[in-house]
Amino acid sequence: MTVPVEELAERVAAAWEKGPEGDRAEGRNVFEALRGALSVGTVRAAEPDPASPTGWRVNAWVKQGILLGFRFGVLSDMSADHGRFTFFDKDTLPLRRFTLDCCVRVVPGGSAVRDGAFVSRGVVCMPPMFINIGAWVGERALIDSHVLIGTCAQIGQRVHVSAGAQIGGVIEPVGALPVIVEDDALIGGNTGVYEGAVVKERAVIGAGTIITGSTPIYDLPNERIIQPEKGQPLVVPPCAVVVPGARAVTAEIGRKWQLSLSTPVIVKYRDSRTDARTELERWIR
Repeated sequence: MTVPVEELAERVAAAWEKGPEGDRAEGRNVFEALRGALSVGTVRAAEPDPASPTGWRVNAWVKQGILLGFRFGVLSDMSADHGRFTFFDKDTLPLRRFTLDCCVRVVPGGSAVRDGAFVSRGVVCMPPMFINIGAWVGERALIDSHVLIGTCAQIGQRVHVSAGAQIGGVIEPVGALPVIVEDDALIGGNTGVYEGAVVKERAVIGAGTIITGSTPIYDLPNERIIQPEKGQPLVVPPCAVVVPGARAVTAEIGRKWQLSLSTPVIVKYRDSRTDARTELERWIR
């Protein structure tokens, strides 16, 4: 039976308040209800909020509820194919089981999606890739080979996460915003987006770029340095095209050794030419 969101939030808060010594059966029941709501997308770890400086707000109670699943789970044998492939995990964290009615392409080859992750219609999952609990993936997103979508990460509609990219997860502290990638963004191969960074709509993160919640970004077209506001994560502007760059080390020994540090650089903002290049992905769907 579906539990109303308000009631579910209250039950999570009560179980969380009791700590590890709380009622195990109630904690497991609460988590199971939360896991079901996360899987169908009626509950999210973070959601759009126009009043927030980042455009998003975190639902800390959802992350508390996910932690209940780890707290009250029991390590169990979760091996596959009659024990040929051995796996051991908490019994509260099974894998997501899709059906044809879900309209999600999970291509053979070793991918896994934890139950409690929302994967919308039209999403393509190329092997091998992994989507963790609490993540939310919007319609027609492409999750390419060797991609990690971390705990509670939010991936928008029509986002292409290219091969080898890492979208970091954030479960603790519970009040921290997870990584957000908004609609129509392109995340290049072997990139990393971590620590609750927010990638706004239609941005392009070039291959090999590393972005964290505290990374300064050098915006060449606007001649500015983008840094996170106090108490807020880094926000990559809409339509920004970000590539790996380098800046010189200014300390005396750094100058002597001619050292430089890697840093992301905005080289342009997305235009019709950029769109023409990224349009090619629609042909593989």
